[in-house]
Amino acid sequence: MIQLQNVKDSLPQTLAQKIIARAAGKAEVEVGEIEIGSVDLAMIHDSGGPRRVAPILERLGVEVWDPEKLVVVTDHYVPVFDAESRAILDLARDWVKKQGVTRFHDEEGICHVVLPENGYLKPGMFSVGGDSHSPTGGVLATGEIWIRVPETIRIEWEGTFQEGVMAKDVMLFLCGRLGMDGGRYQAVEYCGEAVSELSMQERMTLSNMSAELGAQAGLIAPDASTMKWLEDHGSESDPVEPWQTDPDADFEYHRFDADQLEPQVAAPHSPANAASVVEYNDIHPDVLYLGACTGAKLHDLRAAASVLKENRVQSGIEFWVAPSSKRDFHEARKEGVMKILEDAGAKILPTSCGLCAGYGPQRLGQGTVCLSSTARNFKGRMGDESSEVYLASPMTVASTAITGYISDPRNFLGAS
Repeated sequence: MIQLQNVKDSLPQTLAQKIIARAAGKAEVEVGEIEIGSVDLAMIHDSGGPRRVAPILERLGVEVWDPEKLVVVTDHYVPVFDAESRAILDLARDWVKKQGVTRFHDEEGICHVVLPENGYLKPGMFSVGGDSHSPTGGVLATGEIWIRVPETIRIEWEGTFQEGVMAKDVMLFLCGRLGMDGGRYQAVEYCGEAVSELSMQERMTLSNMSAELGAQAGLIAPDASTMKWLEDHGSESDPVEPWQTDPDADFEYHRFDADQLEPQVAAPHSPANAASVVEYNDIHPDVLYLGACTGAKLHDLRAAASVLKENRVQSGIEFWVAPSSKRDFHEARKEGVMKILEDAGAKILPTSCGLCAGYGPQRLGQGTVCLSSTARNFKGRMGDESSEVYLASPMTVASTAITGYISDPRNFLGAS
């Protein structure tokens, strides 16, 4: 149990400061301070995990500080597609046995989706992950890590998002407005009426793509929806009240009108190349990809199916769907969502990071144009360097499948 030091006069704290203060065993911390935080949960995956950390721990002569606080996920090199991937997975599986790691999720889905769907993440936890998209959640030798207390950028969305606008559109818009270094090491906190109305999986997309803003963490204060999610996923949590930014805390502030946001598309080769979907109606993709931690969760699959229902993918277009987790895949199958996607002409790929990270047999060929629900469209990331990747929401990917060119999903939902 972490004991907090008592002080007479406390300084107003942002949500990020409160989380770091708890991890450091303090009542408060100041921006710019270097703190040593006790880690509540650490996550590694097959690509950057055992094959990288095992030699380091061996060199130090230590084992994992607490196997019960470590989660290991295989998601990059799955399913096995060559000798290298087999060796990497075999090493990971052997290593978790030797270390006594019980929270091992082997080929169950993408790490950033697997952690929250298993109830591992709770309000106020100090979590670290060996992947650039770990702001979704959130050492091995000591259980501690140093961190500079970040400033906070607070982004408020007032009103209600239009039908056909998703969290992915929010993040592409923010990347376009603030740039990929807009976070500059800060924590980004999302708030406002529109954010509170989002599902938990949509909120995860906001946190996840905070990495594309350059943020150290993407935070959303817990509420009743958070508590319901934790309950539904077999986890209990402490009260949410302490995990709110103090009204008089110091932070940079931005406010946007949710009802003014249109579906967004980011052109190659940066998420910051974002503009309204109507700017890209002349782009005819060869491949459509519904996948990754920001684009193929259960909410995303449902959203795409709501657009594609009773429609077909245009002839000559490849439409690939790689669900983010097996749990979400099975639920989507149970609900009939997968049948809608398959009946429309989608090809279902294995649950893994896959094309998003450039792993596996499905890669973009020379000169291929792709519209993807992934978080990044860096040159060559998903295949040949001559390929071009546009980013959009799952709904926009689905509407494009129907027309054959990048299309506004609101046209298929009765929205203006």
